[in-house]
Amino acid sequence: MPSCTLEQAVDAVLARIEGHIRLGLPLGLGKPNRFANALYQRIKQTPQRELTIYTALSLGRPQAHSELEQRLLGPFVERVFGDYPELDYRLDLQRGELPANIHIEEFYLQPGSLLDSPQAQRGYISLNYSQVARDLDRKGINLVAQLVARRRDDPDCLSLSCNPDITLDLMPLLKRRREAGETLLSVAQVHADLPYMPGDAELPEDEFDLLIEPLERDTLFSTPNMPVSLQDHAIGLHASTLVRDGGTLQIGIGAMGDALSAALLARQADNAGYRAVLEELRVPQGWGELIEREGGLAPFAEGLYGCSEMFVLGMLALMEAGVVRRPVYADARLQRMANLGALDAHGRPRSLGTLVAAGLPARITPRSLLWLQRHGLLDGEVRLERDGVRLPDGRLVSADLNDRASEQALSEYLGQAAGVLVHGGFFLGPQAFYERLRQMSHAQRQRVGMTGIGFINRLYGDEELKRLQRRDARFINSAFTVTLLGAGVADQLEDGRVLSGVGGQYDFFAQAHELEGARSILMLRAWRESGGEASSNIVWQYGHTTIPRHLRDIVVTEYGIADLRGKNDEEVIKALLRIADSRFQDALIEQAQKAGKLSADFQLDWVHRQNTPWRLLDVQSQHPRLFAEYPLGCDFTAEEQALLRALRWLKSKLKLSEILELGMATLFDLPEPAAYAAHLERMGLEKPEGLREQLYQKLVLAGLKATAQH
Repeated sequence: MPSCTLEQAVDAVLARIEGHIRLGLPLGLGKPNRFANALYQRIKQTPQRELTIYTALSLGRPQAHSELEQRLLGPFVERVFGDYPELDYRLDLQRGELPANIHIEEFYLQPGSLLDSPQAQRGYISLNYSQVARDLDRKGINLVAQLVARRRDDPDCLSLSCNPDITLDLMPLLKRRREAGETLLSVAQVHADLPYMPGDAELPEDEFDLLIEPLERDTLFSTPNMPVSLQDHAIGLHASTLVRDGGTLQIGIGAMGDALSAALLARQADNAGYRAVLEELRVPQGWGELIEREGGLAPFAEGLYGCSEMFVLGMLALMEAGVVRRPVYADARLQRMANLGALDAHGRPRSLGTLVAAGLPARITPRSLLWLQRHGLLDGEVRLERDGVRLPDGRLVSADLNDRASEQALSEYLGQAAGVLVHGGFFLGPQAFYERLRQMSHAQRQRVGMTGIGFINRLYGDEELKRLQRRDARFINSAFTVTLLGAGVADQLEDGRVLSGVGGQYDFFAQAHELEGARSILMLRAWRESGGEASSNIVWQYGHTTIPRHLRDIVVTEYGIADLRGKNDEEVIKALLRIADSRFQDALIEQAQKAGKLSADFQLDWVHRQNTPWRLLDVQSQHPRLFAEYPLGCDFTAEEQALLRALRWLKSKLKLSEILELGMATLFDLPEPAAYAAHLERMGLEKPEGLREQLYQKLVLAGLKATAQH
């Protein structure tokens, strides 16, 4: 396929697609931003043409919301995001300047970034991730464009890399329409730094109509690790006890997901310390029976299999630490044998006898020999003849595997099946995450199966295989609010404005209720603080739900675990009250009693009346090692880490956008500026000029003092 320049690709699209262009772009990292911008600008200047972009997670550099935040963020953003090209349509959306002939429809928004964009809010589509390809096809998408990676030792082979998620599900649908005579175009733009991911993500070059050269070399978008708070660590520790050895793991996005990964790493590598902190949190005392039934506290002897729509840094860290090490196989018969223990952790048969015990015919037939060799279990040079089995060394042995001599001779030629440790639909993370993927050998990357979201997020299609692979699944995601009757809220505010999107959360809850032994775990911060006011994230009612209460399962907060599956309403309320923050329990009890959902004489046990941040602080002080602020690594310098803590503390207490009117900093007993000289220099406040900078200096010093780590 001949390559073309950016402008030639846009010319070809405009010439070959008549009328309305319906462009599908991958979510997140896989967008070819420069091509999208070139097409957008061309159509923006051609009002007689119409363009609709269907996508999700249109990423942009972090934006400061105050001058103080800008002083911290500015240099950091320049250092980490470099020459990352912003999406022009996203900038116009934020400004409310999208032209009338261009429309943007997204099914998942960069969290919280477009709350105040009416155009983005009107264009949002509420969809389960698994339904996106179907609906894009129904909308008549006629152009797809994607960043791809090229394999160095095979230049004709491309990889969808970070985003096979929707593309693989969409391709057969588009192929049918193309064969029916519709004009459809696919555009690939090769990026020099995108990790090449093998397996399902690999495609021959001729799958694309246009290949843009030269190689894209601008900075890949990254999501730097953010601090993991005490609250989040406590949540992760509780959730980690519900993960069963030999099971399946899905991790959601964000700091709570990082906290869960850190807790699982501690469970494996520092089990004594892990158990000690759980004892201090009173986890075994409060939920020991549930943990024994559903999870465990011991290190992982068999290991986990990862099946997660987003392949996150935490999952990679768990792979590297040997926690995620249970391989799965793309053949139901082979997977059944693995589940029965016939294969070791490397995919090698323990013996031919164990294969026979797990269902392999006791006599080698042409069909069984082909099956063994196709899956790498037996040397490809072994031949079946009329009188027996011919080995590569020339020996002839019996085809009867019950024959001891024959089994021993054939055992010399056993191989190993190619298993996958993690299936993912897309990936996104810090720059160090991409570098670790690039540094892997090709064989190591083959253990990561980047594939279509239809495979990961649903049971339909290959259901037998998926059920065999996804044993004891734990789908662990987060919410910002849970109602006292068990409904979860993760994507939208009460007034209808969308924070992010449903994504795959509903898909995983539905799976948890259909898979034997599976559980869906919702991680929730029990309370939050804004403008100096604390409020409960467990509420009596909320005007929107992401997960309806009839799908409720397990909720985890920093104070404990609520198993809601199969419980009646009063039992659900009691379970959630036990893990609510104690400052808000009485008001919740009163609301439930007023509605007749809780008996009038209900009394909450005194043990659960101790659910306070101060108790957690005491636990943290005794076990600081297990509460690392950046357990998976950090892009911030030491001064930036301290300044970030300070500004987040200030934001929780004050409104930084109204800082000049507050003047409260003069009331603080502040440290001397010299004690934080490097921090003030980083903020440009070492020599404040004028009243504004003097106030900023005092506020920064107040925040640094309040959040100082000793």
